[in-house]
Amino acid sequence: MEQSTAPKTGHPKGLYFLFFTEMWERFSYYGMRAIFILFMTKVLLMKDNEASEIYGSYTGLVYLTPLLGGYLCDKFLGNRRSIIIGGALMALGQFLMFLSASVGAEGGVSIMWAALTAIIIGNGFFKPNISTMVGQLYPAGDRRIDSAFTIFYMGINLGAFFSPLICGSMDFKWGFLMACVGMIVSLICFVIYQKKYLISEEGKEIGLPVKKLDAKNIMVIIGSIAIIFFMLNFKQMFKTDLDIIGSFIYGAMILMPIIILTDKSLTKTERNRIIVIFILAFFVIFFWGAFEQAGASLTLFADRQTNRTMFGWEMPASYFQSVNPLAVICLAPVFSLIWGFLYIRKLEPSSPKKMALGLALVALGYIIIAIAVKGLGISDKVSMWWLVALYIIHSMGELCLSPIGLSMVSKLAPLRLSSLMMGTWFLANAAANKFAGTLSALIPPTPDPANPVPLEFPSFVGFQITNLYEFFMVFILMTAAAAGILFVLSSWLQKMMNEGHVEAHVEELR
Repeated sequence: MEQSTAPKTGHPKGLYFLFFTEMWERFSYYGMRAIFILFMTKVLLMKDNEASEIYGSYTGLVYLTPLLGGYLCDKFLGNRRSIIIGGALMALGQFLMFLSASVGAEGGVSIMWAALTAIIIGNGFFKPNISTMVGQLYPAGDRRIDSAFTIFYMGINLGAFFSPLICGSMDFKWGFLMACVGMIVSLICFVIYQKKYLISEEGKEIGLPVKKLDAKNIMVIIGSIAIIFFMLNFKQMFKTDLDIIGSFIYGAMILMPIIILTDKSLTKTERNRIIVIFILAFFVIFFWGAFEQAGASLTLFADRQTNRTMFGWEMPASYFQSVNPLAVICLAPVFSLIWGFLYIRKLEPSSPKKMALGLALVALGYIIIAIAVKGLGISDKVSMWWLVALYIIHSMGELCLSPIGLSMVSKLAPLRLSSLMMGTWFLANAAANKFAGTLSALIPPTPDPANPVPLEFPSFVGFQITNLYEFFMVFILMTAAAAGILFVLSSWLQKMMNEGHVEAHVEELR
């Protein structure tokens, strides 16, 4: 009798196995991300704007390839094989980053392109499939699934918290090697223990291959690798400023709504709900475009104009990227309680209003840092606590927007289009990350006393940005305007959603 009831009160061991696997994979990804832009500017000697554009292209493509990986998994590979392929490619990519850092400016750039290609494709196979397997461990409709995803995503945030502290505390090449080691640990554990733990409560193995991969789809994988490598190398190969990655991502963002909304099988209610998803996806671009400065311009700011000294020890700039996951771990339960408290009293805001609040909080974070840098001299530095405050406030904004958005898509999308709509939602994240790189490139250059050359200041919509205060004002105006417009539209969007005032309570998704 105990054997039959125990699974209903606890969680299968497979959950903790997937927790461990994903934690180390996220350690690898966020460890590399924490030092990536510093590596490009300090070792490969790239200009800030060039490094920022590469950062945006890389993180943007990371959100695109799960569409390919998810398709190949569903049709052929199955979750297990997809995860192994993805993990192996990402480990290879991190090792190539180690080689790139070892070689330095001469020759290191070419190795970096190969490394980024491997990580981008590998992420496409790994990321969508390990999350899917969490749900497969439980019977349909099992109430433990929500808490299972809470546990699982805490693993993601743990990996994201520790990785900048470890990878950022050493020389770049060793930091990339540690990211590689983290991915290898994740991969080895998965390969060894997958048969033991990836079993449903009915005793069936989950995530097995669907059918053999045919030659046509093998060519699709090879072709995708070649296309991404070509796009990453395009500017260098042809000595041009044409951004084909941005054109590809933004073009897809325009094309997908046209394709989906012209589907004649959609009812009026379905079409209205899909329109809501696309409108909110548009606003999400502004949120993540500002939020993702954490790995780009804010890291450069932390490195150059933030006082990081504590008790005679200078904190590495990458350490600030651990503030967000720690804040998420601490604040996610608090926000869940707040939404529940408001729901009981029929005061809970609608999904669009929560997302507008998320945008407003991002604007508030930039207001704080703008106050800190107003009148800041070239050689002056601000206290690190200004930057910590920004990250904590941004984490609160993330908790208002990210889980709410994902929950909304799952509720509003027609069942037959649910995967496509979720893929489109992540496509908005791809556009946002690419946009983040473009915005980061606006950071004004820092004068070098050893090399006094005329500085070229960037311009945005006709206004020249000559200092950090003007730079941060771009994000304040952009996110505050987006928050205001979304708040005004929220009542209309709520009517278009055509649902009762029911909000799903889910934990943070990364």
